[in-house]
Amino acid sequence: MAKFIWPIRVYYEDTDAGGVVFYANYLKFYERARTEMLRAKGFEQDELMVNDKVIFAVRSVNVDYLSPARFNEQIEVTSEISLLKKASLVFEQTINRGDTLLSKATIKIACLDAQTMRPKAIPAKLIAEFQE
Repeated sequence: MAKFIWPIRVYYEDTDAGGVVFYANYLKFYERARTEMLRAKGFEQDELMVNDKVIFAVRSVNVDYLSPARFNEQIEVTSEISLLKKASLVFEQTINRGDTLLSKATIKIACLDAQTMRPKAIPAKLIAEFQE
């Protein structure tokens, strides 16, 4: 599965008192990149919830912070699906500034029934798109 790249500018609101990106904001960057990856493939999460009755929820996150990002820097978030199962998927994601790796994460996502919040099969149209 192809690697998706999403550029992000670091805003002042993303930083802490030390002028570097607050650690929890890396999770927001990762989330935005996954959402934009879906959007780039023609899927909107609100439409999936209404039409297919599914939502995606983070099950677990493992993040390594290697080097800080700072205010006003242009960074890139990569997203790649490393494992695709019937009702879950695993993303390998990175945040880079040029050639410098700032953070890397493994994020497990569960597909859930929007009503019951129980595991539900990922819609076939998404599976087909992810496998291309």
